[in-house]
Amino acid sequence: MERNTGEAECLQYGVADIPFTQIDFDFIESYVYYLKVNLQLSASTTNNTIKPLRKVVMRALNKGLMHQDPFFGYRPQRITITRKWLSMDEIERLMQTDMKHESANFIRDMFLFSTFTGLAYVDLKNLRHDNIVWQKDGKQWIVLNRQKTGTTSYIPLLDIPLRLIEKYRNTAFAGLDGKVFRLCTIENADIQLKKIAKAANIEKRLTYHMARHSYATLCLSMGVPIETISQTLGHRSISTTQIYADITRTKINEDMTNLAERIENLYELPKYGASKEVGKE
Repeated sequence: MERNTGEAECLQYGVADIPFTQIDFDFIESYVYYLKVNLQLSASTTNNTIKPLRKVVMRALNKGLMHQDPFFGYRPQRITITRKWLSMDEIERLMQTDMKHESANFIRDMFLFSTFTGLAYVDLKNLRHDNIVWQKDGKQWIVLNRQKTGTTSYIPLLDIPLRLIEKYRNTAFAGLDGKVFRLCTIENADIQLKKIAKAANIEKRLTYHMARHSYATLCLSMGVPIETISQTLGHRSISTTQIYADITRTKINEDMTNLAERIENLYELPKYGASKEVGKE
C-alpha cells in the first residue's frame, strides 16, 4: 500500500510523502486511476487496496488532522460476480462418471450431496449424525447452523443424499466422532473435481462451491419459491438469494436464444389467408 501510494505521488506530485491536508477527492480519483491503469489492477484488487488508505484517513479525521472527508462522494467500482452452475445434463453426466480411484468417486458423490442439499463444503465436513433429524411424517431433515453466517438451515433430505449417507456408512470414508463423512481439504477436493469434470466431458472449470450454486439454480428452475431456497441455503437476507434468480433468468435467455438459432429458417408463415380474413371483416 505504501509502495503503491508512494509511486503514485512521485509520478504526479514529485514528492515521497504528502500531508493529510493535501489529500482531497482529486487525489483519491488520481490514485484509483493509477492503480487501475498504471498497475493494471482488477476492480476487486483496487477496492481492497483503497481500503487501508480509507481507514487511515478516517483515523486522521477522528484525531482532527483533517477537516473534510476526501472520500465523500467516492463510490468504489461495483464488482459483478459471475456464478457458475451445472445444468441437469451435466449433473447427470457427473453421476454416470466412474473414476478409477474410490477417493475421486467419493469427492464426486460429495459434490452431488451438496448439489441436492445446498450445503457448503465446510458445513458438509462438519455434518454430524445428530444434525439429521426425523420428522413426524417419517422424513429426515438436516438441521444445522451454517458456519459462515451462523444462521440455521432446515434442509429436507432427498433420495440421492439419503442413499449417499448409507453408501458410505461404515466405510473408510465415514466420519469420526459422530461426523457423517471424512472429507479432505477443499483445495484437494477442487483438484479432484478438475479430473472428474474432464472425465465427464464437462467443459466448465468445476469447483466444489459450484454445487451450492447448482442447487439454487436447480431449485429455481423447478419452481421452488425463493423464500424456501433462501432458508435452506442459510442466507441472512433474501437479496443474497436473488442473485440466483438473476442467474436463472440469464439461463432462460440463453436457452431461448439457442432455440431461436436452431429454428431459424426452418419454418415459414403462409403468405395467404391474412389479407383475405381482414377483407372479410
